[in-house]
Amino acid sequence: MDEDEEARLAALHSYRVLDRPRAPVLDDLTRLAAGMFDTPMAAVSLIDRDRQWFAGSVGLADEQTSLDVSFCTHVVGARKTLIVPDATRDARFAGYPNVTGAPNIRFYAGAPIIDEQGHALGAMCVIDDAPRGTSDRQIDHLVTFAGQAATHLSAIRNRLWVADLGDELARSAQREDDLVANITHELRTPVATIQGYLELLGDQEDLAPYRRLIEPIHRNGRRLVDMVDHILAGTRPPGAPLPAPVGTLDLGTVVAAAVTTCRPLIALRPGPVTVEAAEPLPVQADLARLAHAIEQVLRNALLFTPADRPVTVRVTARPFPVVEIIDAGIGIPADELPLIFDRFHRGRHARAQAVPGVGLGLTIARNIVEAHQGTLTVTSAPGGTTVRITLPGAD
Repeated sequence: MDEDEEARLAALHSYRVLDRPRAPVLDDLTRLAAGMFDTPMAAVSLIDRDRQWFAGSVGLADEQTSLDVSFCTHVVGARKTLIVPDATRDARFAGYPNVTGAPNIRFYAGAPIIDEQGHALGAMCVIDDAPRGTSDRQIDHLVTFAGQAATHLSAIRNRLWVADLGDELARSAQREDDLVANITHELRTPVATIQGYLELLGDQEDLAPYRRLIEPIHRNGRRLVDMVDHILAGTRPPGAPLPAPVGTLDLGTVVAAAVTTCRPLIALRPGPVTVEAAEPLPVQADLARLAHAIEQVLRNALLFTPADRPVTVRVTARPFPVVEIIDAGIGIPADELPLIFDRFHRGRHARAQAVPGVGLGLTIARNIVEAHQGTLTVTSAPGGTTVRITLPGAD
């Protein structure tokens, strides 16, 4: 093994994420990537000496696999993006067991995760069980996700280094992350595995008569995982710090990710949902968390606006980066405005219309925005509500 590979492996092990519970931020990143690409599977795959370890994943039952079936090792070797439209037609991969059998990989797209020292640690990848193509814009998004994975790994390593030096605050934050990671592993991972098997069952022709039973199980499993994530995000201890922004991103990419996540709700509406984005607008941000904040606000706008009325998402720079979510809905009663950021607060409109939720959306959104050194403000009238998220620009 050459010196470069030994140096790469030494760098990889310095991050201390192998054989540990998956970091929630990396799981969040993979879920967001899968949503943007509309794929059932995604992973942050780290290439070790004789295995690939999934430091973050969604839709994959295994924690690791051998390099003999790894697409991502090709990304690390070439240090560039790899797109495989149909693995069954690619001589390099057609005979892989994960192509000929479960999870029946067809489409693969991976971008290298390269750290600050230039080491290729692994790949950020999205995977589908059906052949497909990609656009240049999607590839740009995937490269952005890979960059975020690299900066998250650096943040995890730095936190552990600080904890080793005895910083109690860092130890507390790490203990909290470990607790969330263990909850994730013990609850979300088994449910995700069950959902994966349900998808396989749904593809079996001889089980077609039972699909009406399988689909509700799959849907409610997803709701269970989302609810746990939502409650964990909204009930952090008051003194627990949120991770700081980890990289420079185009704010338009963050908004696109949030809108993609809300696509099922948007599809139910005859009224227009318009996205007005300016030229690329760089911000220092954690992609998954900031997109989650915008998603929470947009979801509220969609749920509380009659289906035939418009909802607008506007990105501007005046003079700081701003995201505005403007709806023509029923508005928030004036006496409830001071309460909207209280945890578990549900207004009378939510109760009267049986709008789903537990009253944590705006709490989560504001906490995330403030962790980005930004502000979230809400103005409302009977004719609609405007939520404005203002962020500092990237240096």
